Amino acid sequence: MPRSDTSFWASRGVTLLLALAAGVAMWAAFPDVAWWPLGIVAVALLHAALRRDHAGWGFLAGLVAGLTFFVPHVHWAYEATALLPWFALAALAALGFAVFGMAWVWARRLPWVRDRAWVHVLAFATVWTAVEQWRSEVPFGGFPWGRLAWSVAGAPTGRSAWLGGSTLVSFLLAGAGALLALAVARAVAAVREPRARRRHLVAAGVSAVVAAVAVLGPAALPLPRAGDEQQVPSPPVTAAVHVPDRSVFVDAGIGTAQAGVLQVGAVQGNVNEPGLESFYNRAEVLNNHLDGTRAVAADVDARAAAGEPHPGVDVVLWPENGSDLDPQEAQDVALALDDASADVGAPILVGAQEFPATGGRYNVLLLWQDGQGVISRYAKQHPAPFGEYIPLRSFVRLFTDQVDRVTTDMIAATNPPVIDLPSERLGRTVRLGTAICFEVAYDEILRDSVRHGAEVLVVPTNNASFGVTPESTQQLQMTRIQAIANGRAAVQVSTVGVSGVVAPDGTLVARTGLFTADHLSARLPLRTSWTPAIAAGYWPGWTVSASGGLLALAGLAVSLRRRRQEDAA
Repeated sequence: MPRSDTSFWASRGVTLLLALAAGVAMWAAFPDVAWWPLGIVAVALLHAALRRDHAGWGFLAGLVAGLTFFVPHVHWAYEATALLPWFALAALAALGFAVFGMAWVWARRLPWVRDRAWVHVLAFATVWTAVEQWRSEVPFGGFPWGRLAWSVAGAPTGRSAWLGGSTLVSFLLAGAGALLALAVARAVAAVREPRARRRHLVAAGVSAVVAAVAVLGPAALPLPRAGDEQQVPSPPVTAAVHVPDRSVFVDAGIGTAQAGVLQVGAVQGNVNEPGLESFYNRAEVLNNHLDGTRAVAADVDARAAAGEPHPGVDVVLWPENGSDLDPQEAQDVALALDDASADVGAPILVGAQEFPATGGRYNVLLLWQDGQGVISRYAKQHPAPFGEYIPLRSFVRLFTDQVDRVTTDMIAATNPPVIDLPSERLGRTVRLGTAICFEVAYDEILRDSVRHGAEVLVVPTNNASFGVTPESTQQLQMTRIQAIANGRAAVQVSTVGVSGVVAPDGTLVARTGLFTADHLSARLPLRTSWTPAIAAGYWPGWTVSASGGLLALAGLAVSLRRRRQEDAA
């Protein structure tokens, strides 16, 4: 067995303090603080917190870091439910950090991981990313919220999603964190060992340079960029947001178009009061989005009056649950949508619910054309466990009655994540890639949409239940990373905000405020080429998952063999 580190920095109290600091730094790397370099610092602190050669202690240190991060990170769950479900979600997600702490202690026992710095860093990043991947898949389909990659949408490292998706982004950030930890350790050693100072300083410098390359190097990747994308600031949800002239089309990098330009309107109807109860007034929500569609129609008229050659929109995008009443069943809603579609001169992508006779419900996007009704449809593939359906309902009810808020479980659909939009202006059908709300966190859904021919991405979401929290800005970060990974312009459209328009290189070119009625008009480049991340498909995730598992199991096997040898001796 490797000798345990008995230094002050490996003492139990210090490692727990380091784990605590790691969790705080990780939280601050995400919106709304959004100081993304702190994500790398957090990983370095966690690396230092795992110095003790004890898998159980590694599990505990990881759990402390995970809880310190996730409890405030998913505070929006408390706004939507209650104390116990919030803490249960945070604790379940924090188990990923705990498993990482244990797995890394095992993997580090392999001689070539322990003794070779470059292997050490690669192994650390592999195990970190593997555990993130596992957490994104199990249990109940996983919970990818809080992946390290989501923190760097506006940073150079985020651009590496073009090459290898969120898997590569997290790998680079975790590797940079390990390198930072090694650089600091070498710098401290240089002070303590004057005779070896030069060797330690050189090693520290090399580690720092390699970390910088991992973090900043992706800026050189050839992402699709027209050069005229105008970045807008993404302030905290409580800050004022500058609202430009909404009648003007926002340019989402149309110079990168490969198959024309789609002109869209996006409506954020809002509700009167934040919170769960406010969204029970279905007529209010529906009418707010109808009003927003009329505002888009007024903008079309204003552009036409100004002599703009193509003033209209090809589609109006509504958020998830823009109409909780199914227009296929409610005749008055159908008539209202017909009028709105005719008024704006375009079909409307409506978020609604379907209740089949066989039971359950579907969360759907319905492309509604006046006089025709539904002309294309997508139903959510990945309902959120405990939010949209309740696994183990009888058992969970023993702990909280919050499960009774979900009276009808949502059904997981198997349809491709696309909507086919006929465009008279373009003279063809445009395929939209779709992900409803939390689905944006699952790489495979939007990747599959592009593989099915999607030329642009649409992320309708309903954030009304989460109050004035960073949930919507956290989600917007994911939309930006997915735009980069898929090489597509994207629109996130929310009931209450934050809605945003994103260029194919992840540049945020427009956004709305939270709990405000608003609308946007945008020109989106239509693209058909595949990024390397799309071409790679599932392989990066599969490879890192298997490699991380093998490293941990191999380290455990070495430990058990050495223990048996010591017992035999």
